[in-house]
Amino acid sequence: MATLGPDGAPQNSVVWIKREGDTVLFSSVDARQKVRNLRRDPRISVSVYDLANPYTSVEIRGTAEIVPDETKRLPFELSHKYLGIDPPAEKDDEARVIIRIVPRKIVRFSA
Repeated sequence: MATLGPDGAPQNSVVWIKREGDTVLFSSVDARQKVRNLRRDPRISVSVYDLANPYTSVEIRGTAEIVPDETKRLPFELSHKYLGIDPPAEKDDEARVIIRIVPRKIVRFSA
């Protein structure tokens, strides 16, 4: 997942994702740089590849919507999806948000 930093340079992060309808969701701690980047400039790109065939991938370009995740539900869903276990405990005062990617362009690649 890539956002644009304050100087316009890309900032990349590996994130776990979940599809919800026509959007893609991921979770973040509210204070992280990627969230600050998206609050300033909501343009975002995420690349996803097929584990069974790494020559097949998709890039989703769009805009991000940031919504509070007061119950911290998404990290639990994603941890169970990817690892089958609960995520590590977090500080109670650590605010979580859900980043919803609204696609504007989808680029597919297959070799």
